[in-house]
Amino acid sequence: MLKHLSLLLLMLTFTSLMAQKKEFSVLLYTKTAGFHHESIHEGVEAMRKMANEHFFTLEWHEDASRFNDNFLKNFDAVVFLSTTGDIFNEEQQAAMERFIKSGKGFVGIHAAADTEYDWPWYNQLVGRMFRIHPTIQTAKLKMIDKNFPGNNFRDGQLWTEEWYQYNEEKIGDLKYILAVDERTYNPKANWGRVQGEGMGEFHPIAWYHEFDGGRSFYTGLGHMGATWSIKEFTDHVFGGLYWAATGKGM
Repeated sequence: MLKHLSLLLLMLTFTSLMAQKKEFSVLLYTKTAGFHHESIHEGVEAMRKMANEHFFTLEWHEDASRFNDNFLKNFDAVVFLSTTGDIFNEEQQAAMERFIKSGKGFVGIHAAADTEYDWPWYNQLVGRMFRIHPTIQTAKLKMIDKNFPGNNFRDGQLWTEEWYQYNEEKIGDLKYILAVDERTYNPKANWGRVQGEGMGEFHPIAWYHEFDGGRSFYTGLGHMGATWSIKEFTDHVFGGLYWAATGKGM
């Protein structure tokens, strides 16, 4: 009788542990060494809500020392949420490179493209780096890949954003998801020594690619805190995260 009871308890414990296993595990990183976006706060809360809704594990940190092999092995993807500036030393950069090379995922949101300009590998991971932006304006989105996970935007949908202009591609196989129609807003910007006239006919905003053994998704949306309460945007972020963390959805 005791033997059967012990076996039953063991089976119940095993079933309980299996039931608690999350889909995947994500490290959310928000360190800034340059401009600090206030929208990071809304972004963190939205990411926590997303983790609950989609049953994945989320840890939020701003401590660069966490980027070591022993800690990173616990995660399937890393999200850089509006990080800025030089946020890693060489050892931490090397750990991040090994993480991606092991088949893991990266998600960059908004100012992740305004981060680590002097780290060539990271520039390639993101795909394009930030150059300049005009004032916040409303413009029309252009749908490029409606089949990418979570892409529920409508072609021609009005969207209000701080429209980043980007440098040339750092790697030549980016797969684009969204663009902005420059005919529907004023893309000109003048910061004194840096000026921008826009990107012309093709102004990408979101893209993805496989890189160095892993997966990378980037979106330039997300400057304003209010954006994180819009379902199309959170669906967009989760779609990119799901693909980056699992390789599924395509």
